[in-house]
Amino acid sequence: MTTAELQQATKALAAMFSCFPQSALTDVEMQLRGYLGAVSDAELGDLQAAIQRFVRGEVKSGNAQFCPSSAQLCIEVRERRLMRELLARRGVEAAAKLAKR
Repeated sequence: MTTAELQQATKALAAMFSCFPQSALTDVEMQLRGYLGAVSDAELGDLQAAIQRFVRGEVKSGNAQFCPSSAQLCIEVRERRLMRELLARRGVEAAAKLAKR
């Protein structure tokens, strides 16, 4: 991620943290660093989509009462990437079919 994307990712993660109860002992800065390290190779859009799904309670494997772990978030980020790639591939295939007509 670029520096600007890291800033946006930090804001998205902070928004997610604010949506779930946090322990009074939680070091938010360290938590942010850990999550950013875990998703540093992800596309920003995939991260934002994954966060949105957790906040909305749409992730079946997530516990809607607690913030997902960095591992859970990474799994969902990979799912969002896969879905994006499948949709893009479908679009290319559809365009190729139209071009053959």
